[in-house]
Amino acid sequence: MTEQLRLMAVHAHPDDESSKGAATMAKYVSEGVDVLVVTCTGGERGSILNPKLQGDPYIEEHIHEVRKKEMDEAREILGVKQEWLGFVDSGLPEGDPLPPLPDGCFALEDVDKAAGRLVRSIRAFRPQVITTYDENGGYPHPDHIMTHKISMVAFEGAADTEKYPEGEYGPAYQPLKLYYNQGFNRPRTEALHNAMLERGLESPYAEWLRRWDEFERVERTLTTHIPCADFYEIRDKALIAHATQIDPDGGWFRVPMELQKEVWPTEEYELAKSLVDTSLPEDDLFAGVRDNA
Repeated sequence: MTEQLRLMAVHAHPDDESSKGAATMAKYVSEGVDVLVVTCTGGERGSILNPKLQGDPYIEEHIHEVRKKEMDEAREILGVKQEWLGFVDSGLPEGDPLPPLPDGCFALEDVDKAAGRLVRSIRAFRPQVITTYDENGGYPHPDHIMTHKISMVAFEGAADTEKYPEGEYGPAYQPLKLYYNQGFNRPRTEALHNAMLERGLESPYAEWLRRWDEFERVERTLTTHIPCADFYEIRDKALIAHATQIDPDGGWFRVPMELQKEVWPTEEYELAKSLVDTSLPEDDLFAGVRDNA
């Protein structure tokens, strides 16, 4: 290795980085990889999901500032760098029919223009590897889907000086690999669910699996399994830092840590684009990159 390895994780809201691929990032940080989290929105329209904090007038009035402080704490725990793209949270529409998205929100931005902000970040940071969401957003939140869209445009656009001139966006650069986060996959969920039942414990995943069947969710191809069980505690600590979003006594933490490490010691990804040769399945996001760096 003669060049610094760099990983960029593109996420929609503060807290997404801690619930999707956090142990992977902590692992790479421990190995000396430079890791940058890019957060597209401030999470301004996110609901307060922790029942212990619901109804707090200060939090409700200053949710943007509160979530920023939570992100600062999570960033320190994970040991990553982090930057904001500055878009406004779209919120999660609910109802039938769904209400229109609010004016000026991230999901209503022009995709190519919005991708330009990410192009600037990519050209400045120069990551060999980028992680983001698949075309369904992991789940159909409009900001997650928009994050996918701008990530795909920016992956190609970072090297396109006609579409994104160097004078405005910085010197051209081409990332080498792009992955979709697929940590919430069915094999993992079923393995943990069955392991809990076998030990006589109540599984938090029964409803997940029922809804999986109900919505006939299409299974994704899991190409890359990153061994990172040694960093699960860091992942959980970073997630708990997002106090408005996570109940430390909730379902996220009902599977005993040792059981998780034994039954499912990896985080999963789907290789979406690669400009280097690699063999599947992988156990390293930088497979094929290390030899060329």
